[in-house]
Amino acid sequence: MPRRYALASYLAGAVAARTGDETSGPALMLAGFALTGSATAASALLAGVTISAVVGGPVLGAVLDRAERPGRLLAGALGLYAGGLGVILLGLGRLPFAATLVLAVATGLLAPAVAGGWTAQLPRVAPGGLLGRANALDAMTFGTAGLAGPALAGGAAEGVGAPTAVVVAGALVGLAVPAAWRLPGVPVREPGSVAGDLVAGVRYVARNAALARATLVSVGSCTAQGVLTACLPLLGERCLGGAARGAVLLTFAAASALLANAVLARRAPALAPDTVIRVGALAQAAAPALAASGRPAVLVVAALLLGAGEGPQLTALFAVRHRESPERLRGQIFTTGASLKITGFAVGAACGGPLAACSLPGALLLASGVGAAACVGFPLRGTRSAGRL
Repeated sequence: MPRRYALASYLAGAVAARTGDETSGPALMLAGFALTGSATAASALLAGVTISAVVGGPVLGAVLDRAERPGRLLAGALGLYAGGLGVILLGLGRLPFAATLVLAVATGLLAPAVAGGWTAQLPRVAPGGLLGRANALDAMTFGTAGLAGPALAGGAAEGVGAPTAVVVAGALVGLAVPAAWRLPGVPVREPGSVAGDLVAGVRYVARNAALARATLVSVGSCTAQGVLTACLPLLGERCLGGAARGAVLLTFAAASALLANAVLARRAPALAPDTVIRVGALAQAAAPALAASGRPAVLVVAALLLGAGEGPQLTALFAVRHRESPERLRGQIFTTGASLKITGFAVGAACGGPLAACSLPGALLLASGVGAAACVGFPLRGTRSAGRL
């Protein structure tokens, strides 16, 4: 019974933190636009709070791996992330926008705690035979957050104002702090430098063929998703009767991902997780190519296909990381992977907007090509598990 309760507490905290994170992006964009009147400033806030994850992820992971009570460190990171959202809100309209953007970048350093930092603790909550099902349930928390977050942001902004939506996002992340604080501890590690651990983690991923392939494919898929997301307003405007309707496609994708992972939680797939990652990437690469047709019914099918590929891919990605990561580097490997995915999405979104303005079908086909190229990957040598550094 204690183990079942611990997993329930873990999942409740994950849902709260990840829903807050999914709420924060659109909430910051809406608040930025409402308080500055500039669409450019609004998109810059979103870019600022996401792009810095590439630096924050590896460092946070290395520190988590060295902590005797990583849950307490994770709780602190979540608390600072929630507080950072509030500070950004206070700065909008009161400080020079450049200063507010710096606050967004600083806050974004902690974002990988919500994804990789949290998932890295799962083996301590659901060890052994429980880990496979727990992986699927953990991935479902992302689907749940993807459904609820944008809806909360839009609803709060419409009902009580865009700044309140940012407050809601921070409060949800803050609700996860107690669950993180109670996460199990680990044995004390031998002393060493954080810089040395950072080098060891990067080297381990580079030398481990399974981890390197999984990272490459997942980052490529996220980059393609970023391009596709930047195309959604134009898709909505030209094909669905309104720019806002393009965002509804994300709801279809999130629902499809959640349903696919619900099936996986009850029945393990016959394919190895490494294969599921590639198959999921192919499905996600096909989705924007279908969307390029511009037909409303096909757009819905494309969104469903996107989610059906994304959900199982995420579960399989967690399985590969848990399988290949040594205990002493697990936190860093998870947070580094999460930060690379977040950054890939940010780069894709930044490139996708101008491309979509020039040619919407061209941008969608580019997203498809990026996803397919990542799936093919590069030839990597080495054993399945690189045990020695």
